Amino acid sequence: MLDDTDRRLLRHLQADPAQSVADLARTSGVAASKAYKRLERLEALGVLKGQRAVIDWRALGYAVEVSLRVSLDKTESRAFDEFIAVAREVPEVSEIQTFLGRVDVRLTVLARDMRHYQEIYRRRILILPHIVDVEALMHVTTIKDVETLPL
Repeated sequence: MLDDTDRRLLRHLQADPAQSVADLARTSGVAASKAYKRLERLEALGVLKGQRAVIDWRALGYAVEVSLRVSLDKTESRAFDEFIAVAREVPEVSEIQTFLGRVDVRLTVLARDMRHYQEIYRRRILILPHIVDVEALMHVTTIKDVETLPL
């Protein structure tokens, strides 16, 4: 599926996603037109999903990050769908992941401080439908945070 040129382009793109196609082509050792066509192909194949800005929420005053592990009522057939539909509407929920096992869903909640987090938890999280149990894990520090692959 991927050849050496594709992998080289992806390696350099991962290293600096903001670079222009011309710069990417130069650092990857290919013509700009070839790089552009390869990137279009990789996007069409679903390998490249796009580019995004990575925002440091702490720099914007959100000092508290909490991971909530949620167990849902598995006897209710629509529990997942209904829970996720409402959880998506909570603006302070930055990430929602589903799992198989005892924990069904993990929410990442961002708050300005502990008082703000308590308000979010009491007024927005605890009213979400079909919750059986919630475990809160307070984020302390990030040791490793990469989205790159060894290509």
